Amino acid sequence: MAQTPIYLDHAATTPVRTEVFEAMAPFYGPRFGNPSSTHRWGREARAALDEARERVATCLGAAPDEVCFTSGGTEADNLAVLGGWRILKEKGRKAVVTSPIEHKAVLQSVHQAAKEGAEERLLKVEASGAVDLADARAQLRDDVALCSVMWINNETGVIQPIEELAALTKAAGGVFHTDAVQAFGKVEVDARKVPFDFVSVSGHKLGAPKGIGAFYIRRGTPLEPLFFGGMQDRGRRPGTENVAAAVGLATAMELAVAEREAHWKELEALRDKLEAALVARVPDAMVHGRNAKRAPHILNVSVPGTDSESLLMALDLQGVACSSGSACQSGSITPSHVLAAMGVRADLASAAIRMSLGSLTTEPDIARVAELFPALIQKARGLAGAA
Repeated sequence: MAQTPIYLDHAATTPVRTEVFEAMAPFYGPRFGNPSSTHRWGREARAALDEARERVATCLGAAPDEVCFTSGGTEADNLAVLGGWRILKEKGRKAVVTSPIEHKAVLQSVHQAAKEGAEERLLKVEASGAVDLADARAQLRDDVALCSVMWINNETGVIQPIEELAALTKAAGGVFHTDAVQAFGKVEVDARKVPFDFVSVSGHKLGAPKGIGAFYIRRGTPLEPLFFGGMQDRGRRPGTENVAAAVGLATAMELAVAEREAHWKELEALRDKLEAALVARVPDAMVHGRNAKRAPHILNVSVPGTDSESLLMALDLQGVACSSGSACQSGSITPSHVLAAMGVRADLASAAIRMSLGSLTTEPDIARVAELFPALIQKARGLAGAA
C-alpha cells in the first residue's frame, strides 16, 4: 500500500488555510468591485480593503496608514532597500549595511543600490549563524543610510538579534529594515516594541495565498516607490489592489498571532524529536545553527559523503518533500551562501538539506522520516561516490 506523502517544506510555502479560503471567496464572486471605483461595488471593495489593512496593522502593532500591501516578501524587500536608499542618498548617507546570509531579494537589492552609488557593507556572521554584534557596532556608523537583516534565517532558522541591530542603526541615524517572512507567526512582531522602520511579511508562509504580502513603513520614514501610475497605497505601491488576497492575508495573520505560542511549542517538540532521531541514527550528521537560538520550524542538516541533490531525490522517491535551502534558489548547484558565510566546509554545505515543519507535520511523519534516514543516507553516499 502506498505511503501517505510527507511534506517537510513549510519554509518554502504553506497550504492555504480553510478559514482564509472562505474569507476570500466572496471577493472572487459577488463582491468583485474595484476599490478605486465610486459606485456600490467599488465602495464595498474599498470597505473590505480598509478593514483588511486595519486588521494587518493591528497584527503588526502599527497604524493602518503604515501598512502597504505588496505581491509578497521579494517586492517588499526591494521596496525597503531601494526605496529607502534612493531617498536617503540625497541626504548624504551612502552606506547600505546587510549580512551575507540574507535572502537573495535583499542581497540583490543591495547590489543594485551599490551600482547606483551605495557603499555596500556586509556584517560578519558567527559560526553559530548569528550576526556578529561587535562587527555591527563597528560598521553602523553615522554614514549609514539603511541596514537590512532578516529576523529568522530561512535556511537555518537562526534568530537574529533584531532588537539590538535596530537600536544600533537608529542610534547611527539610519533606517532599519527586517525581512520577517519566516518570523511572523513564530515570534512577536510589534512595531511598538522594536524600533524598526520597514518590515516585510509574506502571505504564503502563513496559510494565505501566493502573491500577497504586507510591508510596514513607520510613519514619517522616507520612501521612494518602485512603481508609478496611481495613488493606491498613498502612492507607495500603485496599481489596483488585490482585495481578495488582502482579506486572506489579514485572516491568516490574525490566526498566526492567536496560535503563535501554542504553534511554537508544538513545532519545537516535533523538531527536537526529529533532530535527536536523525543524529542518533546517523551520528556524523551535522545540524547547522544548533548552537544559536533557533525558530522551531526549520532543521538544516548535512551528512558527510552525501550531496543534497542525491539525498533530496532519494527522499522524494519515498514521498518525503524537503529542500536544499531557499525555494527561490531551486535548480542551483552552488553551495548555500548562508552556510558558506557561517564557515561551513564546501562539501558539507553542498550536502545540506532543510526540513521545515508546519501545519501538515505529525508525529508519525517524524517517526517515518527518522526510520528512513539511515538507508537513504547510505544510498546517497553510494550515489555521491559513484559520481
